[in-house]
Amino acid sequence: MKQPTIYDVAKEAGVAISTVSKVLNNTGSIGAKTRKKVEETMQKLNYQPSVAASVKKRIQTIGLLIPDIADPFMAEIARAIEDHGRKFGFSLMICSTDNDLDKEMEYVSILKKKYIDGIIIATGLKNTAALKELISNEIPVALLAREVPSLAVNTVVVNDFLGAFEATSYLIKLGHRKIAMITEDIYFPVTKSRLDGYKQALEEAGINDNGDLVSLNNTSYTDALESTVKLLNLPEPPTAIFASTEPLAIGAMQGARESGLDIPKDISIVGFDNSILAKMCYPQLTTVSQPIHEMGKKIIKLLVEQIKDPKKVKQRIVMSPELVIRGTATKINL
Repeated sequence: MKQPTIYDVAKEAGVAISTVSKVLNNTGSIGAKTRKKVEETMQKLNYQPSVAASVKKRIQTIGLLIPDIADPFMAEIARAIEDHGRKFGFSLMICSTDNDLDKEMEYVSILKKKYIDGIIIATGLKNTAALKELISNEIPVALLAREVPSLAVNTVVVNDFLGAFEATSYLIKLGHRKIAMITEDIYFPVTKSRLDGYKQALEEAGINDNGDLVSLNNTSYTDALESTVKLLNLPEPPTAIFASTEPLAIGAMQGARESGLDIPKDISIVGFDNSILAKMCYPQLTTVSQPIHEMGKKIIKLLVEQIKDPKKVKQRIVMSPELVIRGTATKINL
């Protein structure tokens, strides 16, 4: 017979999971009537708190779902969340999903069983069912650099449309008219917003939106390298490339070099993120900067507030990007 869980107790007693937790750990302000009801329900279900749960409550934990910890942007985001989380007394459990649906569901299930205090989702989350399940179970959730407009959930994002618009507009000001874009899966609202910003900049400049210059569904450095080589082999190749992430931008740089081009003399490349990777490549990458540390600080603050007060009104915070001009883009060489 399946051992009853804290979720079963909460459901049977008609209270929040956090209420059962407070009764178990003798914390917070719980009315005598509610406390008695929860205790009677635990006896009725023969619920036995796990040792792991007891230990966990002494070591408060937040789960973090990210696509890939090897991605410099995500690594810096994770570090920022960890640093700010420690200030509130929380440790961090990191799960890399590779934007894979099965992994996303598996990690959500694992985090639920670990009974963490809250979850920050910074991965694609192709199936919102997992997110809806977390919310229905009253597990505090916050979204970072990702959005699900249909759900009321704390969210921190950068203005992706504006960042892409400014990056593309900068290339246009440098005289480029054939500007390609290498991007990820536009299923995700964040990626779609960057593509829309790119297209809007072209439209406002009177440049025809040539679909041949947009390469979709790139997930890695290698994908971007191969996509760049294909773009440069077109009858009318691009003179500039806007990549929606820095790993894709670095892949584009290598693809250009393998095609015998000099950066930025023969082709200009602009990325998005401004992680440490942008400064480590040569030339240093012109890129759209996301306020990584401030994003980490704000998402932790929102999640901790929700953990303390589940009924607090959810917020959507949109932060401003900034174009950082370095050495990979220049005026077109006519």
